[in-house]
Amino acid sequence: MTDRATSAPILLAGATGLVGGCVLERFHQRYPGRLVLAPSRRELAHARRFVHNPIVDLADPTVDIDLTAGLRIVAEGLVGTYLCCLGTTIKSAGSQAAFAAVDLELVLRLARVARELGARQAILVSSVGANAASSNFYLATKGRAEDGLVGLGFERVDILRPGLLLGERSESRPGEAIAQRLTPLYNPLLRGPLRRYRSIAASTVANAAVALLQRHRQGIFVHENAALVTLGA
Repeated sequence: MTDRATSAPILLAGATGLVGGCVLERFHQRYPGRLVLAPSRRELAHARRFVHNPIVDLADPTVDIDLTAGLRIVAEGLVGTYLCCLGTTIKSAGSQAAFAAVDLELVLRLARVARELGARQAILVSSVGANAASSNFYLATKGRAEDGLVGLGFERVDILRPGLLLGERSESRPGEAIAQRLTPLYNPLLRGPLRRYRSIAASTVANAAVALLQRHRQGIFVHENAALVTLGA
């Protein structure tokens, strides 16, 4: 990657979410003054000076062209990395189709915007067990998003596959809240190959994502629980 690419703005998808919010905080601690492009449907609660947060209807595919043109002006024509923390649940979305619209279609639409703006690296927060061939719709959708991202021609792709994310969300997810409370009981039982299913703090995943920025080695890299803990330490 060129010096210009590694100092260029990042395009952050999902900045209003649990991991995305942590990424924004960690990024500015590590790279103070570097611009973040964070398009979203609502304003960021604590937008900083170096955050460009266009409010757009990301559910509307026709916004892509205008968004690309607008970000090109702000970013002076070049984005360094696409960092995607988008994620919902089928229950929150309301249907499988609505879930796929976010976790697959929107993930890849914004990835194409990033590629159009010159991004050479993509970092995707996916899920443990993601596999396009899975019989589980959630995991299959996550796997299809991974495969689609790889197919867009980024020089380097980092796929993060955390287990249950620990942290305080702005939206209510009762089932997840119960699972979080049980974490101290079941995490120690998950050993060996099962360790990858352990719960993990959203802040640790965010730290790992930021640590992966500007890695020069090309290729496709998958990071599961143990690697995320090491990267996010």
